[in-house]
Amino acid sequence: MSRTATYEDANLILRLYEMRREDRMRAARAWFVASCHVRSPEELLALAPPGSEANASFRMVTSYWEMVASFITRGVLDPELFFQSGQEIVLVWERIKDLVPISRANNKGPHLFRNLETVANDFIAYWEAHSPGFYKCFSERVRTLPLPKPEPAPTETA
Repeated sequence: MSRTATYEDANLILRLYEMRREDRMRAARAWFVASCHVRSPEELLALAPPGSEANASFRMVTSYWEMVASFITRGVLDPELFFQSGQEIVLVWERIKDLVPISRANNKGPHLFRNLETVANDFIAYWEAHSPGFYKCFSERVRTLPLPKPEPAPTETA
C-alpha cells in the first residue's frame, strides 16, 4: 500500500498540523465539526449561504483536506504514516459525501473532491484491515445529526 515513510513525510505532517492550528482554520474546523451536518445542497445553502462566515469556513475546511489528500494521491506523502494520525479527513468526507455527487453533476466537475474521496476510502480500508468495525462506529457517530437543543428549564416565579 505505501512506500517507506521518510523524515520529509513526517515534516510535512507536522507542517500540515501547524496549518490546522492557525486561528482562522481552527475556528473553521470547530464550526465544521459542531455545525456542518447537511445532506443536500439546499441544507448547505441554508446553513452556509454564499458570502457568510459559515460558507468561508466550509470552503476552508474542505479545500484544506482536498489539498492534503492530493499530496497523498500524488505520492508526496506516505499514506500509512498519515493514516496513523489524520482521521479528521474521514470526518470531513463523511460530512460532505452526500453532497459531492450532486455538486459534481450540477457543476459539471467530475473530479470535484476526488482526492478527498480516494484518500478517505483508502483510510476506511486501512481501518477495516487494522480495526474491523471501527469505521462503522466512527461513521455513525459523525454522520448523526445533532440532537435538538433542549428547552431551557422553566424558572420558578414566586
